[in-house]
Amino acid sequence: MASPAAQLPPGWAAEWDATHQRYLFIETATGRTQWEVPSAGTEVTDEQPMASQAPVAHHSKRRQYAVGQTQVYYGGDSLTDPSYGAAGGQQQQQQQQQQQPAAGGQLFTPGLMGEQQFASQQATQSAYYQPGQESEYINGPAYGQPQQGYVQGPVDQLAGQFGQMGMGGQKQFQLYTTNLLTSPPEPRELYRVPPEIRLPPNSCISPSPFANADPSYKRCTVNAIPTSSSLLSKAKVPLALIITPYRSLKEGEEPVPLITDTVIARCRRCRTYINPYVHFIDGGNRWRCCMCNMANEVPQLFDWDQVRNQPGDRWARAELNHSVVEFVAPTEYMVRPPQPSVYVFLIDVSHSAVQSGMVATASRALLENLNRIPDEDERTKIAIICYDVSLYFFSLPPGSTDATMLVVSDIEDVFLPKPTDLLVNLAESRSALETLLGRIPEMFKDNIIVGSAMGPALQAGFKLMSPIGGKIMVLSSTLPSLGAGALKSREDPKVLGTTKESALLQAASPFYKTFAIECSRAHVSVDMFLFSAGYTDVASLAFLPHYTSGQTYYYPAFNAGRSEDALKFAHEFGEVLAMPIMLEAVMRVRASRGLRMASFHGNFFVRSTDLLAMPAVPQDQSYAIEIQIEESITSPFVAFQTAVLHTTCYGERRIRVITLALPTTSNVSEIFASADQVAIGTLLANKAVERAVTYKLEDSRDYIFQKLVDILVSYKTNMTSGGAGASAQLAISDNMKMLPVLVLGLLKNVGIRQSAQIPPDIRAYSQCLLTTLPSQLLIPYIYPTFYSLHNMPPEAGTVGENGVIMPPALPLTSERLERHGLFLIEDGQTIFLYVGRDAVPQLVLDVFNLPNYEALRGGKTTLPVLDNPFSQRVNAVIQKTREMRRGVYYPHLYVVKDDGEPPLRLWALSALIQDRADVLPSYQQFISSLKDKVNGIGGGY
Repeated sequence: MASPAAQLPPGWAAEWDATHQRYLFIETATGRTQWEVPSAGTEVTDEQPMASQAPVAHHSKRRQYAVGQTQVYYGGDSLTDPSYGAAGGQQQQQQQQQQQPAAGGQLFTPGLMGEQQFASQQATQSAYYQPGQESEYINGPAYGQPQQGYVQGPVDQLAGQFGQMGMGGQKQFQLYTTNLLTSPPEPRELYRVPPEIRLPPNSCISPSPFANADPSYKRCTVNAIPTSSSLLSKAKVPLALIITPYRSLKEGEEPVPLITDTVIARCRRCRTYINPYVHFIDGGNRWRCCMCNMANEVPQLFDWDQVRNQPGDRWARAELNHSVVEFVAPTEYMVRPPQPSVYVFLIDVSHSAVQSGMVATASRALLENLNRIPDEDERTKIAIICYDVSLYFFSLPPGSTDATMLVVSDIEDVFLPKPTDLLVNLAESRSALETLLGRIPEMFKDNIIVGSAMGPALQAGFKLMSPIGGKIMVLSSTLPSLGAGALKSREDPKVLGTTKESALLQAASPFYKTFAIECSRAHVSVDMFLFSAGYTDVASLAFLPHYTSGQTYYYPAFNAGRSEDALKFAHEFGEVLAMPIMLEAVMRVRASRGLRMASFHGNFFVRSTDLLAMPAVPQDQSYAIEIQIEESITSPFVAFQTAVLHTTCYGERRIRVITLALPTTSNVSEIFASADQVAIGTLLANKAVERAVTYKLEDSRDYIFQKLVDILVSYKTNMTSGGAGASAQLAISDNMKMLPVLVLGLLKNVGIRQSAQIPPDIRAYSQCLLTTLPSQLLIPYIYPTFYSLHNMPPEAGTVGENGVIMPPALPLTSERLERHGLFLIEDGQTIFLYVGRDAVPQLVLDVFNLPNYEALRGGKTTLPVLDNPFSQRVNAVIQKTREMRRGVYYPHLYVVKDDGEPPLRLWALSALIQDRADVLPSYQQFISSLKDKVNGIGGGY
């Protein structure tokens, strides 16, 4: 074909497209493209999307239905019609919706034979996708780089348009290199969306923006999967998934779609659930699995609307449009009928528990939250057992308004004193429960018994509920000292900071692991609420929640006489009680051929090689799963699917399915450009804790430092002109430039920090948080947030479109502190209000209602809400800080004076991780030592 360039009007260029064997015409001024030869009068309209110039010719690799079947379905006899679409109608839908936004995208449903029937079905547009509504996670700019420093040329525009039209090659990642020596950390970078997931054309059968998993449910450490293990080893970036399967919903968020027709399509070979990344073949009668390529029959009722009792719209099914769905499970997914929710409360009533006010606060909080315990079907059961050196059971007959206490003193051979009325229906025995909770503080107010039979109490609770399963909530104020699981204080200041310290982070008694595994088998989960003025061995007791998918909550030096302590516990306890939990859950993660789940981190018990047993899954608990590449991957993309089979707390058996699809790459630069620094930081936190408990704390710190060095060395070797030689720069891809400061934050976190001053309980609790917090909570825990309040912008602290407007976050360095200022530092668990010593009296008066700085007292406090704008703005910022993240935690507020108590001041300043502290380096020193290590000089950090 002769070049038409000579006949083109000014401003147009022609480019030969080898794939379609025809010329593509490009308007050089705007980059707009079209297949038709432009005439001199061709108009350019900015409003018309570029992708609407879609070609009629079809991609050579398009999936096509058999000729006869297609004619039957469409009622036509031509295969050259533009509406003849790929399986799933992806390209066809996109073209139709972009060219004719008012008309619905063409959908294809086997079984609708006549043309008129098919046309009538298309009268309403699919609710899953509106033109222009693009997901910020799927189509956003590159992570941290909204096209800066890069001018898109015609070729790139062309590739982008082909990608939109389901044609041409896959859009490539852009790699931006940053010199860490000259780029200080920018806190906002941690809250940008992860690198864009750039799937090859036609990989997804749905144009829905929800077709790939949101990062808050599942994210991967790299968003382009290496095709071989050697390539992964070359890049040194770890490969893992971070999963939060039961994420809570904030106001305005869409609930997970529920599929109630019990038509569940699964692959016969690998048992993958049907999802937006399968391909329909044989005229839509079969589907090809995206994991193992097996061809499977489409279930007969898949295209039937059971609600309306008529043929349904296949493409409107939630499982083909949403990456996160929930199926109502049919009976074959049940070993037994769904059981009621069961809550057993074990309350320590020993002398210290009564004196600290824990018993009274817990009883009152439970009484006030009885209405919030999930009980829509009125099947929920509840039991209360108190314990000191004996066990106190309470008989609550249905219909009665009173409770009878039964005492069991034999703690060596625990038995239930009565076969019935100890575990009662919440609705039927409500009045008796309310009476009992009102009387418990009075019953034990003069208790002088010192000692705790927690182990026997756990065994009694287990006997009570083991036929059903459920949740045991332990409220303990004393170190267990009698019966099974008795512990002795092993806190030894001489051991702290030495190689022997890691022994204090392991369970002192085998009881807690063996009993936890028994609980897991019987679908019993344990939550620990630990209050103590002294040593309580959090490390040992946390083993129970760890293996039973529970959670540990720790309240050191709890004293209900301080309203702040009582409020924090009552809030968190109430939120835990109100949480709609998943019961009798098992979780499995499947992946495409060539990938294998290698190791698991989080609170669960690994029942078989890849089946995770979770008796009760709480909301917002996170899990990290490392992935191994076992054989070379040849497919253009891979899929990861998490399935959680569970019973809701309302008595319905369900399967939650979360699917994530990622492209593959044989290019090391794409691995770096697609790395997710938040996911890597979350994985390293889990790995650090694992090594601290298994080996030594020093090994843990060395491991994460060395992982960071390995990544930097690989980047320097493969991506910079310096190669293997020494370099004056410290290069990293822009999307990973916050990884070094996250690693520094981990090294300075109390969970693994090098120090001889951290009590083992505080360290063990911090390690519980590091392994269970979802990324949204974990990142501020590693890299706290720092605001300047005295000079915050006028709009900060006021209500905007998305709620309270927060001040801009500052880098974590004391260089930003001013002697006359007011600052807020928070890590999601604690909030510090730091007041400079030269703060003017008016500032102190407006915020604290005190005449001057000298009258101010440091420590735990509740900030007054005063009748002035600044007080209201500061209170609004604090309130938003407590509410903006997922999870039940209610951080304490401490006032810290610039010249106040040294321990409190040092604690607050330790959150400014970019400063030097004790033997730990500042950020600049850390970066310098990294540079030396990468260049082959120097030792550790």
